[in-house]
Amino acid sequence: MPKTNLRRIMLEKRKSLSHADYRGMSLRIQQALLDTKEYTLAMHLVLYTPIHNEVDSFLVMHDALTSGKKVFLPVVADKSLIFREVTDPSAMRKGSFGIMEPHENNRIFSPEQADIVVIPGVAFDLQGHRVGYGKGYYDKALHSLEGRGKLIAVCYDFQLVEKIAGEPHDVKVDMIITEKRVVRPLL
Repeated sequence: MPKTNLRRIMLEKRKSLSHADYRGMSLRIQQALLDTKEYTLAMHLVLYTPIHNEVDSFLVMHDALTSGKKVFLPVVADKSLIFREVTDPSAMRKGSFGIMEPHENNRIFSPEQADIVVIPGVAFDLQGHRVGYGKGYYDKALHSLEGRGKLIAVCYDFQLVEKIAGEPHDVKVDMIITEKRVVRPLL
């Protein structure tokens, strides 16, 4: 199936989730992430703030900050991503595409320094391929981290498909966490 069709179908499914399903599945996915050794050992994390019923990340953010871990979020700057530290989630503001982001004075961080990078997406396959919104922000920003065990995708189980036709510029993830399973593709 072409990426544009897959993207449309998955976005429709995700947007149609009831609030109760969204909250319940997001909670299970976040708890599964918190239970991984990768999260337990991580001291520097890149997370994201959800839009359009993406898996919530605020439980993980809260746990990380109260545990003394450093949390960084992507910020769209021109046509690329930079990553800024979050010190107080209540002080974030709406940025590009209506996504909540840290204040512009917060410290910039290189994702190369992250122990784990948690990535949202529209669809994933069992081999770790990802379909995003089509702008390529994550692909450009994280290509150097591919295959290093740092890239963790979170999604609902219905977003996980058998096969996506990946392209050379697409970043493959090292782990996919849904509300039903944890998949560790062999890269």
